[in-house]
Amino acid sequence: MTIRLVLAGCGNMGYAMLTGWLKSGKLAPSAVFVVEPNADLRQRAAALGCGTAGDAGALPADAVPDLVVIAVKPQVIRDVTAGYKRFGDGRTTFVSIAAGTPVATFEEILGNRAPIVRCMPNTPASIGKGMMVVFSNQLVSDDTKRFVADLLSASGEVADIDDEGLMDAVTAVSGSGPAYIFHFIEALTVAAEKAGLPPATAKLLAMQTVYGAASLAAESREEPGVLRQQVTSPNGTTAAALGVLMGEDRLTTLLTQAVEAARLRSIELGK
Repeated sequence: MTIRLVLAGCGNMGYAMLTGWLKSGKLAPSAVFVVEPNADLRQRAAALGCGTAGDAGALPADAVPDLVVIAVKPQVIRDVTAGYKRFGDGRTTFVSIAAGTPVATFEEILGNRAPIVRCMPNTPASIGKGMMVVFSNQLVSDDTKRFVADLLSASGEVADIDDEGLMDAVTAVSGSGPAYIFHFIEALTVAAEKAGLPPATAKLLAMQTVYGAASLAAESREEPGVLRQQVTSPNGTTAAALGVLMGEDRLTTLLTQAVEAARLRSIELGK
């Protein structure tokens, strides 16, 4: 049995990544083995054609996967990872998407021969629109880095950093960032209602405006600042609104403070 990838954990994020790999053709179902103790979650992976088991001990004895992807909650990371220690001889690369768990934790559990990639995804990865940031220890080869990046690209954009200490900033920006945008939509909806729009219309306008503007920024060759200027006529309605948001750098200052608060909390949780 040839197993290229073992997925440890098939909850919401693990399942989303799995379906992305299969739909994109980056992996065949027969090349993936899913280890998931929850029977219902295990069954939906089996329905995709993947091999499944309830625990790591049930993996075929001759299996030497290229990758073991750890997609479980941080509080059980040590117990789960310990079940794969037999793959820590250097032939298998480990990829973790557990928030706040440093590479050193996996090196402690698996030994000093294991190539390890730490990945910070965000929730839009569940619909293929995510932002994944990776850090690799020195044992991960360039070919493996490319293979991992290609797999992750099925869930969105991928960026690489060479300083693991920056993961706290990544967490604060792209990891927590979707919540900031969701709240902006909430706030803009409330403002629209107070301006007299019906609730359903207010919500649609707020949500579609954020979606359309983000899509335009992503697809345009222009910088966001240039796009903002293109919408802003001198002494017009947009200029009046931006006078409130940009006066004394209000929004920039607020977001800077928010990101810093999240970064510091990420550092605390990592300890």
